[in-house]
Amino acid sequence: MSKGTPAQRRATLSRPRVIEAGIRLADAEGADALSMRRLGRELGVEAMALYNHVDNKDDLLDGMLERAAEEIELPDDGADWRRSARRRAVSAHTVLMRHPWLPALWTSRINLGPARMRYMDHALRSLREAGFPPDLLDRAYHAIENHVVGHAMQAIGFTLDEEQMRELGEPLLRSSPLAEYPDLIAHIRHHLERPSQGDDFEFGLDLILDGLERLRDGA
Repeated sequence: MSKGTPAQRRATLSRPRVIEAGIRLADAEGADALSMRRLGRELGVEAMALYNHVDNKDDLLDGMLERAAEEIELPDDGADWRRSARRRAVSAHTVLMRHPWLPALWTSRINLGPARMRYMDHALRSLREAGFPPDLLDRAYHAIENHVVGHAMQAIGFTLDEEQMRELGEPLLRSSPLAEYPDLIAHIRHHLERPSQGDDFEFGLDLILDGLERLRDGA
């Protein structure tokens, strides 16, 4: 909790400080733990003091989303489109994974701040300058973005570690209903014997980029 008298704490509040505190709280305990009352306690002030800096919780969430978008690396203009798209996507995915509350907000919040608009415009401009025709450009942009956000949502939602997977998987392999599905058995056994190397996101991303390059060249 913040030090100082209540008046001193109110005086040192600012919109960036409130937003950063919201991010820290959501990172530590999840978006469900975030409320104006709880955030006020974290900052050592009454919840009403926060409304001098954010309009409401929606404004707070938009500010948190915008602040997180600022963390995404945008490659220099003029870089090869594929290398640029890959670096941007890997950076965006890293940021989404750093803030587990972020992917759901990324898909649900429609108020775009400058950082997120720069991110989107950078991606679209890179594809346009690489010669993607309009229809393919639109589909390419969404294919990459859907992979970035969708993979993060799945990775964050699937929270089992290797030991937990083994505790669940081994009894499942011995269960009678599974005997009818040999390929599913092989798939589960593969995961138990060879845990993920952590490169699933980049593997899928490279497949998408390779396919898009072939489509562009054939357009």
